[in-house]
This record gives sequence, C-alpha cells and structure tokens, in this order.
Amino acid sequence: MQALTVAPDRKNSLRLDTLPDPEPGEGELLVDGLAVGVCGTDLEIVSGGHGAPPPDRERLVIGHESLGRVRQAPPDSGWVPGDLVVGVVRRPDPVPCGACAHGYFDMCRNGMFTERGIKGLDGYASTSWTVEADYAVRLDPGLEHVGVLMEPATVVAKAWDQVERIGGRSWFAPHSVLVTGAGPIGLLAALLGRQRGLEVHVLDRAESGPKPELVRRLGAEYHCEDAERVMERVRPDVVIEATGAAPVVFGVMSAMDPYGVLCLTGLSPAGRTLEVDAGYLNRELVLDNSAVVGSVNANRRHYAAAAAALAEADRGWLDALITRRVPLESFAQAFERRPDDVKTVIELTRH
Repeated sequence: MQALTVAPDRKNSLRLDTLPDPEPGEGELLVDGLAVGVCGTDLEIVSGGHGAPPPDRERLVIGHESLGRVRQAPPDSGWVPGDLVVGVVRRPDPVPCGACAHGYFDMCRNGMFTERGIKGLDGYASTSWTVEADYAVRLDPGLEHVGVLMEPATVVAKAWDQVERIGGRSWFAPHSVLVTGAGPIGLLAALLGRQRGLEVHVLDRAESGPKPELVRRLGAEYHCEDAERVMERVRPDVVIEATGAAPVVFGVMSAMDPYGVLCLTGLSPAGRTLEVDAGYLNRELVLDNSAVVGSVNANRRHYAAAAAALAEADRGWLDALITRRVPLESFAQAFERRPDDVKTVIELTRH
C-alpha cells in the first residue's frame, strides 16, 4: 500500500512511502482508503510542531479525517464489503481514567489517550487501512463524494451537544447563533445551526471568494465587521468560536447577552498578549449566568450525529465546501495554503 508518513519531530519530513499491506486483526475491518482531509492539525504535524509516532517507530502515517470503503469485514460484525466507512480518531487510555472507563474518551482526564494519525497510532492517509469494527462509523452511500467531511462535522456535533447540555441547566430556547470563522469547522457549525432551525450569522475576514456564498446558500447572514460590533447588533443566544484568534474570542466573550453560551473550538497560539478588562469580563459572566466552554474531539454519539447531519444536508453545498481535491501523487500541493481554500482533500484512489 501507499501511505503518507512523517517524522513528527522534524520539519518537512512528509513523504509518500510504500508499506506492507495491512492485515486485519480479530474484529477489524479491512478498508480501501478513498480520501483524507487536510486540516490545521496536519499542517502542524508536518511542520514538526505536533504529533507522536507509534511506540518504537520513527514515522507516523498521518491523516485523521478519513473516508474509505470496506473490503473485508468479520462475520456478524454488521458490516459488509462495499459499506462506506469513517474511522473514529481517538482511543481511550489504557489505565483508564474515569472518563475513558465510562466511554467518554473524548473527555480523557490524564492525557494518555491515543489518536489515529496524530498521537501514537497510524492514521488513515493510506490506500488501505484497518479499523476496529467498534470504532468504525457507517455513512449514507450517497456521501461517497463528500463523506471526508465527517470528522470535522463530529467536532461541531460535539460543540452543539455541549451548548445544549449547558443551556439545559435552565429554560433554554435559543433563537440565533453567531459562528466566528468560516473555515470547515465554522461552516459545518453553521450548517448544524440551520438544521436546528436557528437564525445563523457567520463572521469571517474574507470579503470575497467561496466563503460568503457558502454562508448565503445556507440561508445565513455573512459578516466581515468587528466581532463586538456584530455581537451588539445580532445579540446571539449562542456563539460558536472557530477562529482561535484572541481578539475575537475576548470580543465575543465580553459582549454576550444574559444566559449566553459560548463554545470555543479554535486553538489560540500561545505567547501573544492582549489587554483585557478581566474584572469587567468576570462581572458580566457572573451576573448574566453566562457560560464559556471549550470543546475538542468527539465521542461515538457525536459521530452518529454528524453522519445524520451530513445525510440530511444538501450534497451540492457539501461538495462546494471542498475547494481543492489533490491526487495522492501530488500530495505536497495539499499542504500549501491558498487564499480561497476552505477544505482541501487528498484523493487516495481514483473514484
């Protein structure tokens, strides 16, 4: 098989290797890889700033945004050859912590979890791969061209789950949501907001290109203004933050309405300073019963929710979200940032 591998502690070590074909173990599916998505985490791994190979190995097969087709399945597994499949990214730690022991491996407390293509386990950027049937998720057959969006959709499915759980501590009937950032996470968060019947607003810096049109096609409103100004005018009940830009994070945090819920999904770079009136911020959050929560990764139920959301979505809109499709032999192009990129996908096989 062919696979994209990297030495996580070295810059620019990404290469296409020929590796032995995988042999499925007991209870595992053998899968033909169709596509893999490229995100900021992958770019960070390739640049040498993140990631860890499997034990006693120097190189890691990257790729956590998977899409494949089952070639071989164990009897009585519920899977058959030809099924469209996505592999779950995270695995619980071996200790396990209390959260992992209760099935909440996305909430691991001690950091000993592993992640396919990121930390301690090979990923899905290969022409064939194996996955435990218990960590495989079936997709609607009609999603073959866009199912690679599944993993980022799980991230926002979890974000919405967190928002609704927190809002449910009292009467909660949200009318509107502001999503900050119109990358794949932000746009999929907006999609799930529209599927919930909410008035959706999306804030991003891009004034042209595909992002404004993708938002309008959802029936949502696109904004390019200062975050605090948009907050004052829109007065959203929910904010899903997907930029990680500190001025945006604190801008929306300081302008939340009473009982507002802010879910942070973007990672901010460390080492930069920002002047914040912490006293004012604390006072407003307390007096308004507002809540701020961080959310990362996803659990099995979020994969199921994401699969349902993608199956319900307009296929043309999902396809437009993928702005570049790169063949495996031209993989280096997928790791180049281009101005109009929304989602870049590497096609592992021609299909």
